[in-house]
Amino acid sequence: MRSTLARLEPLVARLRRYHWVWPPIAFVLGLLGFFLVNRQQWLGGLLALGLVLTWVLLIVESIASKWLSRRGRNAALPRAAATFIAQMVHQETLFFCLPFFLATTIWTSGQAIFTGLLIVCSILAILDPLYFGLSNRHRWLYFLLHALCVFVVMLVTLPIMLSLTTGQSLMLSILAMMFFSLPSVLGLLKPSGITRWLAMVGLLVVLGGIAWTGRTWIPPATLWLSGSALSPGFDTAAREPTGSMTLTPQALKSRGLYVYTSIRAPRGLREKIYHVWRHDNEVVERIALIIRGGRDEGYRAWTHKQNFSGTVEGRWQVDVVTQTGQRIGSVRFTVSDDANATLAGGNIQRPPGIPGWNIRHLLGHDEEKDD
Repeated sequence: MRSTLARLEPLVARLRRYHWVWPPIAFVLGLLGFFLVNRQQWLGGLLALGLVLTWVLLIVESIASKWLSRRGRNAALPRAAATFIAQMVHQETLFFCLPFFLATTIWTSGQAIFTGLLIVCSILAILDPLYFGLSNRHRWLYFLLHALCVFVVMLVTLPIMLSLTTGQSLMLSILAMMFFSLPSVLGLLKPSGITRWLAMVGLLVVLGGIAWTGRTWIPPATLWLSGSALSPGFDTAAREPTGSMTLTPQALKSRGLYVYTSIRAPRGLREKIYHVWRHDNEVVERIALIIRGGRDEGYRAWTHKQNFSGTVEGRWQVDVVTQTGQRIGSVRFTVSDDANATLAGGNIQRPPGIPGWNIRHLLGHDEEKDD
């Protein structure tokens, strides 16, 4: 074993001399993976497999380090080699997943906190003093970072590779994160009795519960709103909004309103979503829709609300959400008798910011459905 480590030492030292090269390479490969993931689905699976193998390597390295230390041998090299490999995998994973979350995050919601955390972790992964300091002095936090990388890569790859719904992917990702957080909890509690072992299990359950409870703050990584429109009419044959109407209370009650949304989704995915109608932040209606992935312009879905009773003046919002409550996007309008009233002109608007990019990395052809 010592001879093997001796041969690895110059190689690791030589590679670490060029540590500044790996972050831009990981960034470029991550962006390429984002744009080409539908054609190169193996990339996501390769990253997920790489994370699992790296996790095993870190565990083996930890056990080997203790074993060698007890025998008075130098265990620095396996730690350095394992940490260097893990750093490269973490960089590639975060830079691969981050564009998906940047494209799906609603920045005026709690989702910005989750994506902000990924940005911080990405910066941490490319700053050697911070990354290696975390590895050497705070191992339980280091393993928690690895568990987070497993969590996000599964959120991205499961819907694409296995056509799992957002809810299914989220549940499996949480379970995987709990499992891969085990070394963190072991290092934090160092269980030696039944009480600490029970506390360890309880802490893992709490971690999973927090992730599930805060799921509305987690962007649906492979679903985003690519277009939306308001209109008084709809051409079901062409699947396009038609007509124009100023949204006054009288017009809304007499003609109703169509809300049209176009949602990007991975090829092969079939998922139930909801149009949640809100009036002054109060939910007034929740309408289910089935979307299917595989269309460049996004799956075209719409709802038609005709029953506007009582007071309808004020601010309205139609949230597009998954079954697990993760918000894909929102359409807002104002109903009023004055100049503040929104014009429902039937024009399809692309959302501002990153989701509005013409990203041609997903989706082929699809059939549309009227709900």
